[in-house]
Amino acid sequence: MRVKGRRSNSSSWQTLLALAFIGGLVAAALMHWLPWWLVCYYLLCSVLTFVVYAWDKKASVQGQWRIPEFRLQLLALCGGWPGALLAQQLLRHKSNKSSFLWLFCLMVLLNLAVLYALIFAQNHFAALT
Repeated sequence: MRVKGRRSNSSSWQTLLALAFIGGLVAAALMHWLPWWLVCYYLLCSVLTFVVYAWDKKASVQGQWRIPEFRLQLLALCGGWPGALLAQQLLRHKSNKSSFLWLFCLMVLLNLAVLYALIFAQNHFAALT
């Protein structure tokens, strides 16, 4: 049973996932497996996405103009999904709308697939030279 006003520990896995992903990128860059610009790109996208979620949450509470969900999903697809996960948990924004979350999961998977393809292509071409 969940006590009102307290967060469930079951949702903390999302925060851990976001932080572990960013930590993994930093570790990979430290070991020269990934370029630092990629780490900076994900950090910048994540911070931007978190800020956009915060802006949309504020607009929601105040009854003002909202950011279209398509744009929030696009930010996740472009690499801001760790920031979106943090915002969903810390700000409690877009964390209960199942239709949004299903599409969000798809955006995360697509982003990770592209990241994997880029890493694989980089390593494949490096082996050829």
